[in-house]
Amino acid sequence: MSASPFSHVLPAITTPFRDDGSVDHEFLAQHARWQLDNGCSGMIPLGSLGEGATLGFDEKVAILETLVTACGDHPVLPGIAALSTGQAVELAQAAARVGCRGLMVLPAYVHKGEMREHKAHVDAILRATELPCMLYNNPPAYGTDFTAPFIAELANEHGNLVAVKESSGDVRRITAIKAAVGDRLAVLVGLDDILVEGVAAGATGWVAGLVNAFPRESVQLFELALGRKHDAARELYEWFLPLLRLDTVPEFVQLIKLVQEKVGQGSERVRLPRLPVAGGMRECALAAIETAVGNRPGGAQ
Repeated sequence: MSASPFSHVLPAITTPFRDDGSVDHEFLAQHARWQLDNGCSGMIPLGSLGEGATLGFDEKVAILETLVTACGDHPVLPGIAALSTGQAVELAQAAARVGCRGLMVLPAYVHKGEMREHKAHVDAILRATELPCMLYNNPPAYGTDFTAPFIAELANEHGNLVAVKESSGDVRRITAIKAAVGDRLAVLVGLDDILVEGVAAGATGWVAGLVNAFPRESVQLFELALGRKHDAARELYEWFLPLLRLDTVPEFVQLIKLVQEKVGQGSERVRLPRLPVAGGMRECALAAIETAVGNRPGGAQ
């Protein structure tokens, strides 16, 4: 198996929509290339931030085709999630056919059953592909908790499981996974506002959200943290944290798209049932964005 593509800074790329609600493929390609040009290492489409649950199967495949073309030598690593295991397997196989180089495996949508059911779901996806895979643990969002012993069991059974995206919000989970599997799996930070802490605990990658608006600063922050350049990382982190915290609330999709619009890198259009944020939340977000842009390190654009 080739080297794992799950490392460094990987944007959980947002899905842009036109006024009529269709996917804006032209901007999607442009947006991906812009993030890569600013130092990112690949793209993760169809995840939570990509509004994957609102996309039809054909829309998902078309998005992957656009990104595979746009990203060239950089890997496209889509989120694989569906209401049923069969649908997830079908998407995993389609992703391989169009040239994706890895998969991020999510729990099934909606179902909150027993862990033996979740294991059967993940087993089926991992067996259906030869692509390297990253397991996505996000219990606040999906109601399913992939603990370190569960992850270790999967790693023992599936050679193509090579990484874990840890989004529980508890940085101690990274330590626990490393203790359970050693260097067998890479661990990637999955929440923006624990990036520095996660890297200090042993994470070697970041599936990032605010990178959709600030890729240069995201890459710089990750590399400073990984290089143990603590003072410089802390200074940049303090500037970035008010925006990074937008990634940790239920309205994170709308908020990150709002940031994109305000820095000229997209639109805040979302797909129903989501609506753009309003009221006090919008006012607070706009104030944070204005402050961040006004104090952007080095005047970066």
